[in-house]
Amino acid sequence: MVLNTYLTFDGNCREAFEFYRSAFGGEFSILSTYGNAPPDQHIPEAERKRIMHVSLPVGTGTLMGSDCCSAMGPPPVVGNNFTIAIAGESREQCDVLFAKLSDGGTVITPLGEMFWGAYYGMWTDRFGINWLINYTLPET
Repeated sequence: MVLNTYLTFDGNCREAFEFYRSAFGGEFSILSTYGNAPPDQHIPEAERKRIMHVSLPVGTGTLMGSDCCSAMGPPPVVGNNFTIAIAGESREQCDVLFAKLSDGGTVITPLGEMFWGAYYGMWTDRFGINWLINYTLPET
């Protein structure tokens, strides 16, 4: 299992990650916009160029981020604009960690299969910390 940091921005994710890349070096392993989302996500035209996900490998970890999208919730507020991201190793591990860490908290996205090929869930724990877990599903 690996823990990474996931940052959320309100329209300036690309600028921020270009800055981080200039400091750490390397290349983005993933850079996608909301324009890549399937139509059933109902992304407003004005937000389709916003960053849906970016990953920058840094040492043995990964700095990840995205812009907020009005179709998926309110904009971030400084203080809640980061998430601890768990790279899960199996569905079972995700189920156990999700159940334990979300106990007494608020589930934002229940665990389930997502269009990007992952088993994913998101929550805020009872202490106000944002978490997500993502397990890349094996290709069938």
